[in-house]
Amino acid sequence: MSPKEIAQFRNKLVAWFDAHHRKLPWRDTQNPYHIWVSEVMLQQTQVKKVLHYYRKFLDKFPDVHCLAEADLQDVLKTWEGLGYYARARNLHKAAKVIVSNLGGKIPADYAIFRNLPGVGDYIAAAVQSIAFHAPYAVVDGNVKRVVARLFLINSPINASSSSKTFQNMADMLLDRDSPGAFNQSMMELGATVCRPKSPLCVVCPVKSVCCAFQSARQKEFPIRLKPKPIPEYRLAVGVVRRNNRVLITQRKFDGLLGGLWEFPGDKIRAQETPEEACIRQIKEHVNLAVEVTEYLTRIKHAFTHFKIVADVFCCRYQSGEVALNGPVDHRWITVDEIDQFPFPRAHQQIIPSVKGNSA
Repeated sequence: MSPKEIAQFRNKLVAWFDAHHRKLPWRDTQNPYHIWVSEVMLQQTQVKKVLHYYRKFLDKFPDVHCLAEADLQDVLKTWEGLGYYARARNLHKAAKVIVSNLGGKIPADYAIFRNLPGVGDYIAAAVQSIAFHAPYAVVDGNVKRVVARLFLINSPINASSSSKTFQNMADMLLDRDSPGAFNQSMMELGATVCRPKSPLCVVCPVKSVCCAFQSARQKEFPIRLKPKPIPEYRLAVGVVRRNNRVLITQRKFDGLLGGLWEFPGDKIRAQETPEEACIRQIKEHVNLAVEVTEYLTRIKHAFTHFKIVADVFCCRYQSGEVALNGPVDHRWITVDEIDQFPFPRAHQQIIPSVKGNSA
């Protein structure tokens, strides 16, 4: 595009956004904390789902001071069901840094903000441009798709080696006088018009400069590397009962689902029945001898890079005292207390059966 075409592109795009953007609560504020929370939640999560969690989270933690002072378990419980829990843990860590080291204010400095826990290039550019009007171009999946079609970019959008290409193109297009409005316009265009399938090119405000539209090659772009097959793992999980209480354990705070609570279990070995795996794992992870008394349910869950199928058993405590090997904490709780603890989505599927079994 020529400089004149780029200027026209910016004007048409932002005018379209002003007239047609979705009414979303984080677009009605200039509060950097609120904008930051929304952008963290919107990573890898659909807008419809974020709407409920955004309001609930801000009701519970209305400012960065409240978040910094909160117990991590309360933060995780409020986040429960939204997934990708490292986002919540890092948001909590970053809030503590802001309160303790930065005077309790979200920094209006890209480099300082970018250095906070959990803040990557996307979050930094989004918050700094929208909240502080700093000239940084946002590049997410929606923006990559728009750019790929505009310029017929052959670099796969899901290859790390392509990141610089898309960033350079987004930087070139960025309206430095209104970076926040421009970034939101680009993301909105990708989300509502320049969709992955069946793009609405007829109503696109910038179709006159889109190479894919002009050459009728929209379906060819963006190019994406074929994903690797997703492995599926078989698990056994035990709901251990002792004196009208059940055992739950807490995962390590780093790594997948860090800090969440669950019923003890793990992968089933080759040549091992699910019942045998359940008994072995409970002995290995919490040092208890148990007897499987009943098959409770089967759950299935898909994570980003793998799937699980877990057989869940009711187990009767026989002997031993809890000694943790893997988990970092444990509780013997009544069924009525289960809802006080944050569980991953997979184990939330088990809870109704546990409650029903205790009725």
